[in-house]
Amino acid sequence: MIKEMTEKEVEVAASLAMMLWPSHTLEEFYEEMDSLAVDENAVIFIAYKSSEAIGFAQCQLRYDYVEGTNSSPVGYLEGLYVLERYRKSGIARELVKECEHWARRKGCYEFASDCELGNEQSLAMHLHLGFTEANRIICFRKEI
Repeated sequence: MIKEMTEKEVEVAASLAMMLWPSHTLEEFYEEMDSLAVDENAVIFIAYKSSEAIGFAQCQLRYDYVEGTNSSPVGYLEGLYVLERYRKSGIARELVKECEHWARRKGCYEFASDCELGNEQSLAMHLHLGFTEANRIICFRKEI
């Protein structure tokens, strides 16, 4: 079962986000998920098997330029995670479909995402889910 996160499920979503982005703290994710729960330009879907939360997808509307797109706003997949033992069972596909439906209801004609350049597993998953590669970039920074 996939459902839109409620304010009561903020802790559940934060725990799943920690598995995807372990360099952050649970407190950071709790605050972020709490703010997203009431943001009309964002949504989080949680996948459940019985009462166990087994995955989540976070998407938002982006109004700034999104690489490879021609419209605004664009639905943007900010994060997608499924517990390893449930991968390759269609859960990610269902979560992304829910995000796409949500973005369509918000007036979007395009849906986008990204992954790190060397993340071959994420690249393969995106392609499998029907995304097409729009561009590759290398980002730079320096202290001034």
